[in-house]
Amino acid sequence: MKERPEWGNAAAMLEDPRTRRWIQRVGVALAAGVVVSVLIGWRLGLTVAVLVVVADFVRRSRKDSTVPAWQKSSAAERRTEKQLRALQRNGYLVLHARAVPRDDDGVSDGRIDHLVIGPSGVYAIDSEKWDKRLPVRTMSHLKLFHGPFNKKDRLDEARWEAQMASNILAERVGFDVPVQPSVAIYGPSIPWKVMRVRDVDVYAGNRARAYLRRRPTILTEGDVQRIFQAAEDALPPKYTD
Repeated sequence: MKERPEWGNAAAMLEDPRTRRWIQRVGVALAAGVVVSVLIGWRLGLTVAVLVVVADFVRRSRKDSTVPAWQKSSAAERRTEKQLRALQRNGYLVLHARAVPRDDDGVSDGRIDHLVIGPSGVYAIDSEKWDKRLPVRTMSHLKLFHGPFNKKDRLDEARWEAQMASNILAERVGFDVPVQPSVAIYGPSIPWKVMRVRDVDVYAGNRARAYLRRRPTILTEGDVQRIFQAAEDALPPKYTD
């Protein structure tokens, strides 16, 4: 006996994690609503049920990420990822947490947090959460300090990873693919919009989307697709499920 199509569709929906989350969410809301309805009244019970659904939806959406390792409330990477989603309608494609070769000195962790490919070029963005109590400053576009701490190694790491991605992509597509390194900083106040320090763009994390949007077009849609496909094939995910 063949399975009826609607049964198969229903089974597939139940296997979807998003469907299961909604079932759990509604179940908890109904339970809370029933308790309040019995104790106080059905109107307040209905209100409580709705509020439970909304609160759970907001809480989970704040933790949503395509990279399981980033699904935690303090992940700077997840905050940048959320901003970059809105750029897809402008022709930008993004890969998150992609592996590149490490350097011999051990400066790089071998990971680009966000590789962005779009009409204005290719960007390697690393997201950082720094202590907000310490000021951020630069010296002659050559040094970056967070309080008393020199961030030269952090800039060298970003530059190395971008160069590795550039080399790999150029070999795959057959033409030069410059990759601009940048660091998106969350926590302390950044007293500038975008500052290039040691060839690395530095800016406040909440400006990640604006950083990419107001730039001239240098790549065609075909170039973007070709580079993205090369990156997806040649730069493996840093994390596996």
